[in-house]
Amino acid sequence: MKKNSKIIFFIGLVLLGILGVFYYTSNNIKIKKVELVSPDNSALKEDILITLNKKSALTVEYWKKGESVKYTTPVSDNQVNHKVHLVLLEPGTTYEYRIILDGWRSRSTEIYSFQTREASSWMVHDWIKEDKPHDETALGDGLVMLCYRGYPGYIAMVDGKGTIRWYWQDEKLGVRLATLTPRNTILALLAPARKDEFKKPKKGDKKGVASYYLRTGKIGFVGGTEIAEIDLEGNVLWRTNIEDKDIVFHHDLRMTPDLQIMSIYRDYKMYDLEGLGTAQDTLWGDGVMLMDTLGNVSKKWSAWDVWDISKDKRIKEYSGDRFHFNSVVLDSDDNYLLSTPIENQVWKVNSETGELMWKLGKDGDFKMDSSAYFYFQHAAHINRNGDLMLFDNGDFAPNDTSKVNKLSRSLSFKLDTANMVADVEIKATLPKEHYTARMGSTFLMPNGYILQTISKTGKVVITDLSGNVLWALNSHFIPYRAEYVPATIWEKYIKFDN
Repeated sequence: MKKNSKIIFFIGLVLLGILGVFYYTSNNIKIKKVELVSPDNSALKEDILITLNKKSALTVEYWKKGESVKYTTPVSDNQVNHKVHLVLLEPGTTYEYRIILDGWRSRSTEIYSFQTREASSWMVHDWIKEDKPHDETALGDGLVMLCYRGYPGYIAMVDGKGTIRWYWQDEKLGVRLATLTPRNTILALLAPARKDEFKKPKKGDKKGVASYYLRTGKIGFVGGTEIAEIDLEGNVLWRTNIEDKDIVFHHDLRMTPDLQIMSIYRDYKMYDLEGLGTAQDTLWGDGVMLMDTLGNVSKKWSAWDVWDISKDKRIKEYSGDRFHFNSVVLDSDDNYLLSTPIENQVWKVNSETGELMWKLGKDGDFKMDSSAYFYFQHAAHINRNGDLMLFDNGDFAPNDTSKVNKLSRSLSFKLDTANMVADVEIKATLPKEHYTARMGSTFLMPNGYILQTISKTGKVVITDLSGNVLWALNSHFIPYRAEYVPATIWEKYIKFDN
């Protein structure tokens, strides 16, 4: 018994010694140097370079001086030299921070502070106007992402106060559009700003018909020549020149769950429009293409494969841009959903067989209330409720396509594909001042409000389900599409503590 007691006592001494050594070494960690640098001379992010006297893991907690909301960075691994990234900063603002060492027991330093530099001149803009609705709580804790297609092209994320919180810029190309990916990065379509080709109106052409405004040729309107993936620290993960591969993407770009790049591409077909016996006329249309990040094409589908040109009474009028697909997404069963505003319809296409499965809209396959017909629509997708949602530009009056309706709205439909019935779930009609004949987008946010892009007026608004405007963002350019960025996307970079 005494022998066992001695053994236990001896083991206890050893453990106590080990704990003592661990306690001493962990509490003997010192910070030798702290240096702050601004990557890309940015006012919106800061790197803290920390040198220790010995290896230790650590985190940094930072906050805007005088505010209670704190941000905590991910744990930096056990090492001597650390580089910690601070993101979502505001320009011209004082921040406080402390370094938390991760030893036997976590210890933190005293509180330090730094000042972010003033915003670049291009960022100084009256994004929020006091005489317009500006309830910043309508956006929740998310951000709005917009793209500038001029020079220099950029992507910006703006908060509810109208402050730019994230930004990426390209020195040579405009940013045609950008979207979030399944791995919480940004996929961007880039292109020269003035390479679009437009249909030259003939004498007598009316501005009130869609064909007057359409693109033509290979590049067309909103054509892209490069694609890039960017992480939330602004690093370009990869970049591919698709023009060198004789490919032009336009209007939409997505990363699929299996990390393929899916987009709408320009496609053509040679045809004998004049009945001369030779296929000498070039008809321009669209298709869906999938490729990897190196630009290797894995799958292609063309609308010409399912289109009977011989029965098309409008083929001559729209020969330069027959379908004008402006959005593509995957349905819940991994088939394509395509918006074709020329037909005022959304198509579902089997991604394996290429079969046209159904058409939604006027003269389509679903029974629906005629008051829910949509015209020159954009951004068709499946929303968070599982319904098909789109932005209805309302370009032509329902009963007379020669008259402009001049009312835009967001619509969503619950689709009964067994009985082929489409019931309206959301009808959020915008005030007349927010009508946009072209472009635009809609997104049902987690808080139940709708983010709507009013492109031609340079506005992005948040409305309730009836279309009442709660918040309006005033852009100094024409935003093709605005996308909602949830706070959860930053989980890899920061943790929010109230």
